[in-house]
Amino acid sequence: MAKTNPLTFIQQVRAEVAKVVWPTRREVLLTTVMVFIMAALTAVFFSLVDILIRGGLQMVLSIFG
Repeated sequence: MAKTNPLTFIQQVRAEVAKVVWPTRREVLLTTVMVFIMAALTAVFFSLVDILIRGGLQMVLSIFG
């Protein structure tokens, strides 16, 4: 691997950072809200699955226990 001069490296990094398209405040807000909504939906889903599994196991254990 070729060694790069530190000054050249910094110039290359700055050139690459200049190419980055940064999201707008609105895009960040919308994606953040969507993440919270998806996390809430996932929590509700797994809570319901947990309740169903627990109820099924209690029913099976009451029959055989």
